[in-house]
Amino acid sequence: MAGKAGFASGVVDMLKEDHRKVKGLFEEYQDATGREKAKIADTVIQELEVHADLEERLIYPAIRKEIGEDSLMNEAVEEHHLVHVVIAELKKLKPSDEKFQAKFTVLGELVKHHIEEEEGEMLPLAEDSSIDWERLEAQVMKRKEQLMMKASGRGKAGARSSSRSRSPKKSTR
Repeated sequence: MAGKAGFASGVVDMLKEDHRKVKGLFEEYQDATGREKAKIADTVIQELEVHADLEERLIYPAIRKEIGEDSLMNEAVEEHHLVHVVIAELKKLKPSDEKFQAKFTVLGELVKHHIEEEEGEMLPLAEDSSIDWERLEAQVMKRKEQLMMKASGRGKAGARSSSRSRSPKKSTR
């Protein structure tokens, strides 16, 4: 069981580190100007897309199967949906647009709320469950590496570049 706890910590630590990084970027955004603001926003969007993919495809299904808290998991999935909607709208705007600034602020609020619930409720339940953490960590790390390589291949356009490689629910019309 001690080995499983170590792997739980690996996955949970990675999630918490992602959370710290994104919260820090939202704070940096507030003090940034011009191109630096746009660069931070691109980084936040890329980080959130990778993080959400990992949670939606691998982590949440594993947690849902073990903790039996459908309402908690359903709420987390719906919060992700809202984050995806705001990101899709941000990708249609220029960072200099006033609407972009407002939407980015709302995105930050959504993400901070989601992090509080995830770290305060879901992750503690998951850590106490019998998830095969070793297997999950291997899957998560492999997928994260693939996503980061794909994201880095987007070039200078960053997170607002074409979303052709993303899921159909994020298509733009």
